[in-house]
Amino acid sequence: MSQSSLQRVTVLGSTGSVGTSTLDVIGRHPDRYSVHALTAHTSKEALLAQCLAHRPAVAVLDGEADAAWLRQALKRAGQATEVSAGPQALCEVARDASVDCVMAAIVGAAGLLPALAAAEAGKRVLLANKEALVMSGALFMEAVSRSGAILLPIDSEHNAIYQCLPAEHRGGLAKHGVRQLLLTASGGPFRTWSQADINNVTPEQACAHPNWSMGRKISVDSATLMNKGLELIEACWLFDATPEQIQVVVHPQSVIHSMAAYQDGSVIAQLGNPDMRIPIAYGLAWPERIDAGVETLDLFQVARLDFEAPDEIRFPCLGLAREAMRQGGMAPVVLNAANEVAVDAFLQRQLGFTAIGQLVADVLSRPYQGQVDSLDSVLATDQWARQQAFELITR
Repeated sequence: MSQSSLQRVTVLGSTGSVGTSTLDVIGRHPDRYSVHALTAHTSKEALLAQCLAHRPAVAVLDGEADAAWLRQALKRAGQATEVSAGPQALCEVARDASVDCVMAAIVGAAGLLPALAAAEAGKRVLLANKEALVMSGALFMEAVSRSGAILLPIDSEHNAIYQCLPAEHRGGLAKHGVRQLLLTASGGPFRTWSQADINNVTPEQACAHPNWSMGRKISVDSATLMNKGLELIEACWLFDATPEQIQVVVHPQSVIHSMAAYQDGSVIAQLGNPDMRIPIAYGLAWPERIDAGVETLDLFQVARLDFEAPDEIRFPCLGLAREAMRQGGMAPVVLNAANEVAVDAFLQRQLGFTAIGQLVADVLSRPYQGQVDSLDSVLATDQWARQQAFELITR
C-alpha cells in the first residue's frame, strides 16, 4: 500500500484504555494506517510518549499550560508535531479534511462535540463514546445519515451485535427478521455480593473489574450496571430498536459479547477473548478483517458458559436507564449527567456506592423539559442536571 493510500486516523482520547489499544492495532499495520492526531485530557507525559512513537501531525490537550509543556518537550525531541488545546481543537482534528477515520474514545459528555464533528464531516466514525448517542441520539444519527458517515460501534457488545446483524439493518429489527437483541453483561465485580456488602463498596473495589481493563469511571458504571443501561440506550439508536427488543443477559465469562435472536428461532452470537483490540480492528478494517494481536478463543479452556438475569433490585441503575429511554426526550441526557456527577463523587469518597443510583433517580424525579432538537438544548439540560446533582450531594 502506498503512502498516499494510507488511512489517516485521529484518536480522540488516545491515552485511555481504548486509545492505547487502538494505537497497538495501528502499530501492527504500518502499511495500512498512519496517525494524524492524538488527543488527551491532562495525561501530558503519556501523550508525549505516544507522539514520539507515532509522530502525529497534531496533538491536543485540554489545557493551554499542558499544551505548552508538550510543545516544548516535542521541540526538544526534534519533532514537528503541532500542539493545540481546548474543545475547539478536538473538533478540528475530528473533522480535518485529511482524516479518513476517527476513533471517538473520550469518556463521558466531553466526547460528544468532537464525535459529532466527525459524524457531520462524513468520516468513518469508530464510536467508543456511548454518551454521544445517550445524550443526542437523534441528532447524531441524523448527522450520520446527512453526511454519509460510516458509523461503526466499538463497545464490544455493540460491535458484536453489528457483526450478528444483516449488513443493512435500519428501518426496524422486524423488517430484517430480527426478534430480539441479547446484550451481554459480565455482572461486574459485585454480582454475587449481598446487599449489605454492596452498601460498603469502596472505589478501589469498584474499579477492579474481573474481566476487562478499563478506566475508573467506566469501571464504576460496570459495577453499578449503569454501563449496561447506557449501552441499552446506545443500542436502541444504533440498531433502530425499542427498549423492549433488547434483553440484558448476565454472562460472567465475558466470552459471548452479544447476540441477535431471529424470528426463525436462530440465535447468532459473536465470541472472542475479552480484548478491546478485536472490535477496534474490526472497525478500522471493515469490511475486511486484520490481525488484532489477540489469540483465538480457546473453548476448551473456557469450558463453560453461564447466563443469568440481572438483579435490578441490587443494581437499580439498569432499570433507570431503560425507563429513561422509554420516556425519551431529555430523560437520557438527565440520566447521564446525574450519573457522571454521582460517579465522580463516589470516586472522591463524597458519596456511597448505593447512593449513585439513588442520586440519579432523585434528579430524574425533578421536573425538566425540552426536546433533543438542538445541541444547545441538549447541553443546557446536561448542565441543569449536573447542577441538580451537585446540590443534592452538597446539601
